[in-house]
Amino acid sequence: MAKHSKLTYSPDKGSDIEIRPLVEKVLTAEEQAKLTPDDVIKSLKEGNQRFVNNDLTARDHTAQIRKATNGQYPKAVVLSCLDSRIPVEDVFDKGIGDLFVARVAGNFVNEDILGSMEFGCKVAGSKLILVLGHEHCGAVKAAVDDVKLGNITAMLTKIRPVVEELSDYEGDKSSKNPEFVHMVCEQNVKKTIQDIRNNSPILKEMEDNGEIKIIGGVYDMDTGEVEFL
Repeated sequence: MAKHSKLTYSPDKGSDIEIRPLVEKVLTAEEQAKLTPDDVIKSLKEGNQRFVNNDLTARDHTAQIRKATNGQYPKAVVLSCLDSRIPVEDVFDKGIGDLFVARVAGNFVNEDILGSMEFGCKVAGSKLILVLGHEHCGAVKAAVDDVKLGNITAMLTKIRPVVEELSDYEGDKSSKNPEFVHMVCEQNVKKTIQDIRNNSPILKEMEDNGEIKIIGGVYDMDTGEVEFL
């Protein structure tokens, strides 16, 4: 990734001018192959800090589109919630060709998402799976309140077991209690990680062999920061 550069001028002791070069290239197969899972985690953490600081890398998306036409070699697979307030590539300051992103309300896994993750890692070479939950998650709140509505009812059965696992919690177990909602959010991320390992022998073997890591995080909508679990 291109580094930011700064040019200072002060004929009248004016303000600094920051020149930020556009990133035009996309990740190559050779560059992807050299990455380790820890390299990718570090890259995501650094990108998230730039997002929090409103310091996103300038990219020439037109050039990146053209250069990604014949192949893609993303660093990671991110499973995020459907929520429109989480612009995943921006949250980690990544561009075209950097991330596979799967979305479903409540960031749980099913057969289709597991297959997509297997493609991303086993076939396309990604080094990391990140399950990304978030604060104020509507799906989590609906699961907490055991909402019944159309196909949403069946969807929430993927999250509801987490709520039931926390039945010993002594406070208000409703969506009006931010503490409990946060607990369910974190536990849902951890459950999803375990579901990936339990239901995908391919991904578990890759993790056991050190080829990939499977980790979780929670996005804070108030700050933009991702807390890695």
